[in-house]
Amino acid sequence: MSKKILVIDDDEDILEILNIVFQESGYDVVLSNTGEAAGYIQVIHPDLILLDVNIVGSGKSGSEICREIKSNYETASLPVMLVSAETDLDLIAAGCGANAFVRKPFDIYELLLHVKQYLS
Repeated sequence: MSKKILVIDDDEDILEILNIVFQESGYDVVLSNTGEAAGYIQVIHPDLILLDVNIVGSGKSGSEICREIKSNYETASLPVMLVSAETDLDLIAAGCGANAFVRKPFDIYELLLHVKQYLS
């Protein structure tokens, strides 16, 4: 059974690129351009979440969503990877309990390597 990745990012181009790359790598992909998908984690059952920090139009930031995921005992063990252009991304990731972070603009192969670490 394929591993499932939930990608939450407000940039439609990034969603489209990641969808293609992850599907070609054999993953199931669920895309969301709002943070609302985070409320359906127990329905989606992702194996990994890729999460932008600034999600335009969303009521919560990616770091707030990450903090909620990590503070819920049912989802706390779910790997969360922040993907953002924030300059202090390392501090944001540490502050919300993210498992990893990747800076934008990212190298697609580097991102795939990080993803494979959590899904192998």
